[in-house]
Amino acid sequence: MEIILLEKMKNLGNLGARIKVKPGYARNFLIPERKAIPATPANLAAFEARRMELERTSNELIATAQRRSEELNALGVVVIRQRAGAEGRLFGSVGNLDIAKALTNAGVAVQKSEVRLSNGPLRIAGDHAVNIHLHAEVNATVTISVVAEE
Repeated sequence: MEIILLEKMKNLGNLGARIKVKPGYARNFLIPERKAIPATPANLAAFEARRMELERTSNELIATAQRRSEELNALGVVVIRQRAGAEGRLFGSVGNLDIAKALTNAGVAVQKSEVRLSNGPLRIAGDHAVNIHLHAEVNATVTISVVAEE
């Protein structure tokens, strides 16, 4: 199925790109989430009429994401306290939701879906570098210090 992207998508293309994707991906995700529209002649004409507006909106989203990235980088180390055993292994783990809440309490609003833990939840006390995916073009890295409570 051929579609027109309404925003930049990682691994797919930029705003306005005409690409072919599997029909189920387009019908079930891209079109309902308003990330793309079917590439029909009527939709092509409507997209070209709205192109400037969509580019301006995209640039505003990127600017907001960059501003949030600078705020996250300015935070320094964010401390999360968790119960742990003698060797520093946590009882339970620190996941995306815990990190998002800690960053929000520190002053920068972060959604759970923006936190990217490449190696899964944090299970050991200590300092961990955590990636925050704010936009397709903007990522930030935050240091989370998991402190063991006895």
